[in-house]
Amino acid sequence: MSKPYKGLDDGLTQYGDLGFARYLRRSFASSMGYSREALDRPVIGIADSTSGFNNCHRHFPELLAAVERGVLMAGGLPLRFPTISLGEAYLNPTSMKFRNLMSMDVEEMVRAQPMDAVVLVGGCDKTVPAQLMGAISAGKPAIQLVGGPMMTGRFEGERLGACTDCRRYWARHRAGEVSESVIKVVEGNLATTTGTCAVMGTASTMACLAEALGLSLPGTAAIPAVHADRLRAGEESGKRAVALALQGVKPDTFITERSVENALRVLLAISGSTNALVHLTAIAGRAGIRIDRARLNALSESTPVLLDLKPTGEHYMEDFHAAGGMPAILRELKPLLHLDCPTVGGLTIGEVIEAVGWSNTDIVRPMDRPIDPVGGLIALEGSLAPNGALLKRAAADKRLFETEGRAVVFENLEDLAARIDSPDLDVEVGDVLVLKHAGPKAAGMPEAGYLPIPSKLARQGVKDMLRISDARMSGTAYGTVVLHVSPEAAADGPLALVRNGDRIRLSVEARRIDLLVPEEELAQRRKVRPAPAAAPARGYASLFERHVMQAEDGCDFDFLQADPAAAVPSSTSSSR
Repeated sequence: MSKPYKGLDDGLTQYGDLGFARYLRRSFASSMGYSREALDRPVIGIADSTSGFNNCHRHFPELLAAVERGVLMAGGLPLRFPTISLGEAYLNPTSMKFRNLMSMDVEEMVRAQPMDAVVLVGGCDKTVPAQLMGAISAGKPAIQLVGGPMMTGRFEGERLGACTDCRRYWARHRAGEVSESVIKVVEGNLATTTGTCAVMGTASTMACLAEALGLSLPGTAAIPAVHADRLRAGEESGKRAVALALQGVKPDTFITERSVENALRVLLAISGSTNALVHLTAIAGRAGIRIDRARLNALSESTPVLLDLKPTGEHYMEDFHAAGGMPAILRELKPLLHLDCPTVGGLTIGEVIEAVGWSNTDIVRPMDRPIDPVGGLIALEGSLAPNGALLKRAAADKRLFETEGRAVVFENLEDLAARIDSPDLDVEVGDVLVLKHAGPKAAGMPEAGYLPIPSKLARQGVKDMLRISDARMSGTAYGTVVLHVSPEAAADGPLALVRNGDRIRLSVEARRIDLLVPEEELAQRRKVRPAPAAAPARGYASLFERHVMQAEDGCDFDFLQADPAAAVPSSTSSSR
């Protein structure tokens, strides 16, 4: 009887003689000290995204050992392999530029190397989406294991967590409220353990979405990085990878139109990072599933914010774990979810919910006592963003929801850095800060959309103002910030034509962002626009600039998405 797996015989190296290829491979494998019994087991690859440039992954050696232990306990052979690692704070111009590169690395190494399943071990912002994108495209059984959030620090009796509190203290420092000596002390107390940011930033949001999609074990998204349960999650993930390999269950079993809608519900209910919509769109796109603005807004109107967590609430990820974690959120969302969606743990979402015990309802609120009756994110469109833009309304000042103001324009990131704190900057309370040429083609789409309040206004006590750009912002940030304006300025979007003094109107009620300039004037401006900068001539920068798509398509490369003809619009979701 044939084995239900290929093991080391998967994808034999091409020498023109498959018997020789098998003989040579096993010979070299024997040189690593494996017995014949070990070499006959199903092979479980372990994608290791550790790097000295990635503080979030400092604990991975111990976590990876736990995964290996689980694989061995289940009768598999664990083989660890390295991939690109994306440390958010260490990459120039932004880690987002290299997400697609990492996804290609993961896809090709999972496909090219002999493995029956893979455990994807990541955490820092772009690593999880990159791993999921690559695994879906590779088409082999896969399970996601996240590294977990860091614990909070302390400063003068106050809990601190990266990076919402980083931004809060930095804003106070810019306003002259916190001295240079104090900010240095705070700097050393914001991130005191290994792990991802302690709040509902992009890393934590993607961990929650991986669990909502069914690609991570239930209850594992919020376990702190330093908690013993994190190691137990690693061990169990290794075990489940062997089961997935023997069953031949691939990611497309879990990534469906219905599970993507579940993930969108979760994103809205946890008031997750705006970045997560870009990543989820790219992940879904690898499976031929599209997410449209109208469907997002419809879901947002019927999905309350249930999680009291920074940056839109008061608590931290360690509190979320103690309060019941993702299963508790799923339980409260039960009437809105597709309960028959499977998970890598072997249970359906409905069965996961049935197993939920106690939870802290002050942190994970019930549906009849939400933080906010509507979802945290909404999509906008209008004359300034014909293909859409995004607003995290849960993190915005409701007094600015219906706003019209004068544009104060920054042409690019360098212009912003040079002039934002100039005492000569012509800016007043009620103006609209506009940043151009920070989108995917122009700059890799950095987290620059959270434009700082100009120093002259910050020192007057101004805490928020409408800010607009084709950039992203960190999931740990807050404020009335319109992001992902599409088409971006570098793709000849209307954003490129905005000038100082133009009037811009935001209407959250109408879901619109409009440039109040006559079309005749805009046509004249198009005629005198400067020629675009020359495209990079070589390397990954050239590949990126030529093939990256806009935010509404997840900023993936056009040649990596599933065949558009096979794509299914999420607006055609079937009933529960």
